Amino acid sequence: MIEVEEKMKCDKDAVIKRLRRIEGQVKGIQRMVNDGKYCVDILIQVAAVRSAIDKVGGIILENHVKTCVKNTIENSSDTAEKDKVIDELMYTMLKFMK
Repeated sequence: MIEVEEKMKCDKDAVIKRLRRIEGQVKGIQRMVNDGKYCVDILIQVAAVRSAIDKVGGIILENHVKTCVKNTIENSSDTAEKDKVIDELMYTMLKFMK
């Protein structure tokens, strides 16, 4: 169990670090807009932020599957609970992929 807690802490630290970097990128885009920078340059930065956000979402989704979903499936004897967690996972993945 300590290994899982350490992994979650490591993932949390990595996610927070990425989110802070994204925050800086967004502030940079705000400055670019305020300064009237070239639209194409702004759009390139917007694409970079979108990609970074997708990466953060992927990390969080992976952590969810490897911890929450896995634990429920391994530790629950209730089939309905297992089905519920799988349905929730599918719903979440479909939302995330849009």
